[in-house]
Parts: sequence; structure tokens; C-alpha cells
Amino acid sequence: MVISFKDGIKFIGIIIIVFCAVFVCTMFLNYQSDLIKIKQLITTNEEMIFYNAQLSTSKVVCAASGGCLAATSVVMLIFYIKHYIDTHRIHLGILKALGYSDIKIAKHFWVFGLSVLVGAVAGYGLAFAIMPVFYSVQNADGLIPSVTLRFHFPVFIYLVILPSLIFSAFAILYALIKLRQPALSMIRETSYYTVKAKKSRRENKNTERSFLRELKISNLKNKKALVFFIVFSAFCFSAMVQMSVGLRDYSGTMMVVMVMLIGFILAFTTLFLSVSAVINGNVKTIAMMRIFGYSDKECRSSLLNVYRPMALIGFIIGTLYQYGLLKIMVEIVFKDVSDLAVYKFDYIAMIITFAVFTVAYELTVYLFSLWIKKLTVKEIMI
Repeated sequence: MVISFKDGIKFIGIIIIVFCAVFVCTMFLNYQSDLIKIKQLITTNEEMIFYNAQLSTSKVVCAASGGCLAATSVVMLIFYIKHYIDTHRIHLGILKALGYSDIKIAKHFWVFGLSVLVGAVAGYGLAFAIMPVFYSVQNADGLIPSVTLRFHFPVFIYLVILPSLIFSAFAILYALIKLRQPALSMIRETSYYTVKAKKSRRENKNTERSFLRELKISNLKNKKALVFFIVFSAFCFSAMVQMSVGLRDYSGTMMVVMVMLIGFILAFTTLFLSVSAVINGNVKTIAMMRIFGYSDKECRSSLLNVYRPMALIGFIIGTLYQYGLLKIMVEIVFKDVSDLAVYKFDYIAMIITFAVFTVAYELTVYLFSLWIKKLTVKEIMI
């Protein structure tokens, strides 16, 4: 088998993110399905307003958090598949040379969907366990008739079975696309894609650059996947944490705590995975620089510090995203709800979130740098 079950389970990042997505969506979709059944029991205008607000909240939360977390899972799945193929190029190239077709190799990548199944089952199970508390909190003031908790099999299908099947099929399709290259180029670990020759003026300009400066530029150009992953992790950190703080005036304490907890889990998971991917992607280059006498500070400056501006860009995009999403939710979705606080951008929350992100990012890079220093060149190259 090309990929073992162990390879599918070890992608803990996808498991955590899918768990958070299914956990949130299960509670709100199940509550929405049970809430609809009491509509005929509502008699007053105040009850109807609260009823509509509850329905709108469920739809917005599922669309916002579920959609964002699903997109995050897709990005991580693509990154993991690409990383697996890149690190097993020789092995996969030998299989192709022996006569195995691309589809025969790619079909084993269904195992990557196993991580989605594990996270979905865990998220659904925990959500159903605490759902009685969630139902009581949602209607703590008794503004509408009591909502009875029921099991809805379609919700289980949509949130557990279908995502697992879809992600497995997507993994096979994406692997099939990435495997469409000659076996010889995979065995030699050379790029199949051709690159146009640069102009002589550009070449002359590049020769005037110092080695370390040229290394910084080529590192960003040649490792676009790592750059995107850093930007995306900063985006998730910024958007989810600030969004959880922004919800404090529009939802109950349980909702705020739940979103904040999920936001921090998602934020630190993506941050840790992105920084570890950056370190692992540059560890051999760092080893060669150490052989040629470059200091650890120069290695960090040339290979790791260049990602800081990318992280800042991701943080800014995440800030704008969460602001726009909450603005739409308050001014459009809940426009008919009376006594609703006017949404304003929270600069204090942004500053605190940025400070926490900066400390977490720099600390993670520093800890990984200490780990690299303890490795011998032989261990790294092997």
C-alpha cells in the first residue's frame, strides 16, 4: 500500500479543525431543526422576533464558522498531500517506472479522508453530549416555548458521512493531478516544469546581490506553498480570535466562550503547523549553511525571518474579514431585532490579538530553532 492508515491518522491538524467545525455546526443545525417544529406554538410578536433571531444566528454561525473551518481543512489537506508527494517522490517515481498507473497510485490517497472521519465523529459525539445544556442556555429566559432535543439523521449524514467521502474523493483527485509527471523526473527529484530564461540585465543585477539576500528572495519564490500556509495561519488566528471577542455584545456567554475556545484551538493549530512546515522545509538548507560557517542568526534571518511580512499580511486580511462578517451579521441579518448594540471596530481587541499572535509566532520559531541547533548535520541530511 502506498499510504498506510498511520499516515492518514497522523494529520492531527485536520482532525482538530474538522472536529471544531462539526462540533459547532452539529449543535446549531440540530437546534435549528428542532426550533422549526415549535413555530406553530408561537403566538406573540415578541416571541416571533426572538424565534427569527435564533434561526438567523444558527444560519450565520454555521455559514461563517463551518465555511471558514471547511476551507481551512481543504487548504491543509492540499498542503499535506503535496508535502507527502514531494517527500516520497523517489518512491512514487519507482512505482510509476514499474508500471503502476497514476490512478492506481492515487486511489490509495483515500486514507487522507480518514482524518476527516475521525474529527467529524469526535465533534458530532461531543456536540450531542453537551446539547441539552446548549438548548437550555439558548432559551434560558423562556421567551419561546421549550425546544425538545431530537436526533436528526440527515444532520449526521451531512456533517459526518458526506464530508468524509468528499474529502477522500478530493484527495484522490488532487493526488492524481500531482502525479501527472514523468517517473524519471520524480526519481531524480527534478522539476517537470520548465522555467523561462531570465533577461541578461536581471542576471547581472542578481549577481550583485549578496548570497544571503539572494537566498531570502529565492526562498520566498520557490516555496510558495509555505508562504501561503503562513499567511493563512495568521488569517485564521486574527479572524477567529477577534470574531469571538466581537460576539460578546450579540450572544450569550456560552456562545462567546465556545467560539473563543474554538478560535484559539484553530489559531494555535494552524500557527504551529505552518511554522513547523517552514522549519522542515528549510532544515536541509540550514544544515548546509552551518557547514559553510554561517551563524544561527544568519540562518534565521535568511530562511525564517523572511516570513514575518507574510504573517503580517495574513493578520491584516483576517482582521478585515472578521470586521466585514460581523458588520453584515449585525446590520443585515439582525436588522429587525430591536435594542441591538451598534457594531464598532474593536481596536483594543485587535492590538491584544496582534500582541498574542506576535509572541506566539516568535516563540514557536525560537523553539523550533533551538530544536534545529541540537540536530547534527548527519541527522538532518539523512
